[in-house]
Amino acid sequence: MSVQLSWFVARARRRFAMSRECSLLLPRVCAALADPRQPGSDDTCLEKLLDWFRHLAAFDPTEKLVQDNPCLTEFITSVLALPEPSPSILSFTLRLAGILAASENRFQHLQQEKLLVRLFGRDGPLNSAMWEDASVRSGWVEGVHSMMHHQPALHFLCNGDVIFTLQGDPSLFVASAASQLLVHVLTFSVEAEATKPLSTKDCDWPASAQMIIKHIEDSLQSSSASHIKQSLKLLTSLFGSCHATWTEVLWLGIAKQIESFLTEETVQAQHMLANLLLNMAWSPVFCDTEGSFWALVTSALERLTPVQAGPLAVGILRLYKCPQDVRIQALTVLLQPMDCILRAASQPLEYTGLLDESVSDPITVESLLSSKSSCASLLCQTLAHLEELLSLIRLPVDLPYTSLLRSLITILQFCNGFLSPASPLGSTISRILINCFRVQRSALDVLAALSERKGCDTLIGSLFDVLLAYLESPNTSPTVLKKTFQATSKWLVRLQELSCSNSQWQQTEKILEDVFLVLQKRLCSPCWEVRDSSLEFLTVLIKCLRDQDEFRQSLLSSEVPRLTENLLEDPESYVRASAVTAVGHLAFITYFAPESPVIGNQCNKENTVAKLQEILSTDSEGFPRRAVISIFTKWLRQGCTGQLEDTEQFVSRVIQTVEHDLDWEVRRGGLELVEVFCSQTVCQLGLSECPYAPVSSAVSSSIHQNELLQIFCRAKVFSFLFRSLCDCDKPVGQRACDILLGLRDNFYPVSTLKDSQGTGDSPAGRGIAWLQRTLGQGSLAQNFPTDDGNGVDFQDPESMMIVLGTIDLEELHDELNKSSDHMEKSPQSLLQDILATVGTTEENEADCY
Repeated sequence: MSVQLSWFVARARRRFAMSRECSLLLPRVCAALADPRQPGSDDTCLEKLLDWFRHLAAFDPTEKLVQDNPCLTEFITSVLALPEPSPSILSFTLRLAGILAASENRFQHLQQEKLLVRLFGRDGPLNSAMWEDASVRSGWVEGVHSMMHHQPALHFLCNGDVIFTLQGDPSLFVASAASQLLVHVLTFSVEAEATKPLSTKDCDWPASAQMIIKHIEDSLQSSSASHIKQSLKLLTSLFGSCHATWTEVLWLGIAKQIESFLTEETVQAQHMLANLLLNMAWSPVFCDTEGSFWALVTSALERLTPVQAGPLAVGILRLYKCPQDVRIQALTVLLQPMDCILRAASQPLEYTGLLDESVSDPITVESLLSSKSSCASLLCQTLAHLEELLSLIRLPVDLPYTSLLRSLITILQFCNGFLSPASPLGSTISRILINCFRVQRSALDVLAALSERKGCDTLIGSLFDVLLAYLESPNTSPTVLKKTFQATSKWLVRLQELSCSNSQWQQTEKILEDVFLVLQKRLCSPCWEVRDSSLEFLTVLIKCLRDQDEFRQSLLSSEVPRLTENLLEDPESYVRASAVTAVGHLAFITYFAPESPVIGNQCNKENTVAKLQEILSTDSEGFPRRAVISIFTKWLRQGCTGQLEDTEQFVSRVIQTVEHDLDWEVRRGGLELVEVFCSQTVCQLGLSECPYAPVSSAVSSSIHQNELLQIFCRAKVFSFLFRSLCDCDKPVGQRACDILLGLRDNFYPVSTLKDSQGTGDSPAGRGIAWLQRTLGQGSLAQNFPTDDGNGVDFQDPESMMIVLGTIDLEELHDELNKSSDHMEKSPQSLLQDILATVGTTEENEADCY
C-alpha cells in the first residue's frame, strides 16, 4: 500500500511540477511585476497565479520550488525595496510569501534570507503608509494564515496584537479573515503543541493558545461592546468548526461571563449569543452533556426576544439529542406567535390554542403582533422556521398539526379580510395584515408543507374554502396566486388519498368542480403571469391525479382542455411554452389512455401533434420549441407514439426539424429523443436487455443488427448524430458522442472492436476518411455536406456499420470534454498573458487587449 501511495504522490508531483517553458517565463514575469514603471497586472491574473503556486507548493513541500526558481525570492526582495509599491502587488507578495512558507523547509529558507520578518514583522508594511489600504491588510492576514501549518510558524507569530486589532477592522472582509485566522491558530496550536489533556489552568495551554484565550477572556470582561462582539464571533466560529474535547475546557472558563450577557442590555449582543449557543448545541462535545450548558440554553430561550430566540429554537428542535425540557421551551418559543393568532381570532375558550398557558407568557408576543413595524416580520420568521422543520423527512419533535393548520387558515383569513375577529387584539392584527403579500406567501408555503403530515383531515372543508377564496379573489396578487396553486395541488393529492380511504367522493367531486371553474377564469386572465401559473398548476394536477376517475371526469367535463389548447397561440412565449407542456400532459388523458373518452380521438390527436410540430418548426421564441421537444420525448419514453413504423416516421420528422434549430437546447432535446428511440428500438428487437449495454455474440444476430441499422438509417438518426458531433455548442456534441458510443457497443462488443473491418481504398473508405478529417475540424465543420462525392452515405447501413467501427469515438469524446479554454487556462498561457499585459513580450509590443 505504501508503494502505491508513493507512486501516486510521485505521479502527482510530476503532474503539478513546473514545466520548462514556465520556468523560463517566470523570471520575466517576476521582474515585470516588481517594476514600478510597468502598468499593474490584472487582479484576476494575480489570483490565478497564486492558485498555480498553491498547486505547486502543495505537491512538493521541499525547498525545490524556491531553490530552482530564485526569481521568487528576488521578486519579494525587489518589492520590499520599493519606496511605494502598488497595494495590489504588495498584497500579492504577502500572500505569495505565505503560500511558500506553508512548508517548513521553505519557511526556514525564507527566514534565512530575513524575508518573512521584513514582510510580516514590525518593520514591514505594518508601520508604513501602505497599511492604510485594506487590500494590504487582507494580504497580510491571508499570508499569515497560509503559513500556519507547522510549529516554526507558530513561534514566528509570538505576538498576536496585530491580529487582535484587525478583528475590529473597518473592512468586514479583513475583520472576518482575522477572526478566522485566530480560530485556526488556536486550533492548530492545541493540536500541535499540547502534550497532555488540558485544564482551565493557564500553564497547561500552549503559548499561542494561551495568548488567544487570554485575549478572549479580557475582551469578554471589558466594557467595550465592540470587543465583546468580536470575541463572541470568534467563539461562534470556533465552536462551529472545532469539536475537540478541549473546547469544553475553554467554555468552562468563560461560561459565567457569557451568561451575564443575557441580562446586560448595554452590550446588545443577544443575537450573537443565540448563534454561539446554537453552534455549541450542534457540537458533540456539548450536546451529550447535562447541566449548566443546557440550563443556559433554556435561560436564553426565556430571556431573548422572540425574534432573537427564533433561530435558536428551530435549531434546537432539529436536534435528536436534546433534554426534553429544553425541547419544550424551544417549541414554546416557535409556536407562541401562531398560538396568539389563534387565540386572537376566536371567542374565549373556543379553541385551546397550541400551547399550555403554564409554559407560555404571551404578553411579549402579543405586543409585537400589535405593532405594525414588527407583526409581519415576526410572522414571516416563524413561518419560515416552521417550513424548515416540516421539510425534514423525520421530525425530532411532534408538532400539533391540527392546531397549526387552523392557525394558518386564520392568518390567511386575516390577510384577505375574510375574518371578523372577536377580540381587540384580533382586530388590530387583522388591520395590520390585510393584503400583506409577504405573510400570505409564507403561510401558503407552510400550508403546502403540512399536506404531507397526518392529523389535519378534520379541517379539509375549511382549508379548501380559504384556498378557493384566494383563487377566486381579484385582489390576489400573481405571486400569491402561484403559491396558492402550489398549496392547492398538494392538498388535492392529499384529498384524493383521503377519498380512497374514507369514501368521501361527493366532497372530492364538489371541490374538483369548484377548482376547475376557477381555473377556467384564470386561464382567460389578462395578466400573462396568471395564465402561466394556471397552466403550470394544471400540469402538476395531471401528473399527480391522471389515474383518478373523479379527476379525469371533472377535468374533461370542464372547459379547461379547450382553453388550454387555445393558449398554444398566446402572444406571450412563456405562456405558449406552459401551454405546450399542459397540452402534452392532457394527451395522456384525452388521447393515450386505454379507453379515451374523447370523441373523434384519432383526428384530435393528429391535430394536436400537427399543432405542436408547427410550433417546433415556426415559433420565433425558444421556450415553446424547447417545451415541444420535451413533450415529444416524454410521449416516446412512455410508448405513446404507436407501433415501431409510426415511431420511426415520427422521430424522423422531428429530428429533421430540430437539427436546423438555432437554439442549442432544442437541438440537445432532439438528441435526447433520439437516445430514447434508439434504446427502445434495441430492446424491441431483442438485441439487449438493458439500453446501451454491450451485447454478447450469442445474443446479437446479424439479421437483427442489419434490421436495426436500416431503421436508424431510414429515420436519419446517423445523419443527425454525426452533424451534432460538429455542433458549435459543445453540450450538443458531447451528448451526440455519448449516444454514438452507446450505439457502437451494440454492434461491436469491446473484444472485437480492434479487429473491425478495415476501410481500404473503396468509395466507402474514402468517405470515411473524409468524415474523420471533417470531425477533426470540430465546430468549424458544423455545416459539412453529405451529398457530394467525398461524403458518407448516412442512409446506407453497410457504411454506417463501417463508420461505427472505424471512427475513434473515444478520442472525440475526450476532445469534446476538454474545457473550451483548456489552453488558455494553462500556467504557460497565464504567464504569457501577464507579460503581454505589462507590455514586455518581445513578439508583441502592443497591449494584447
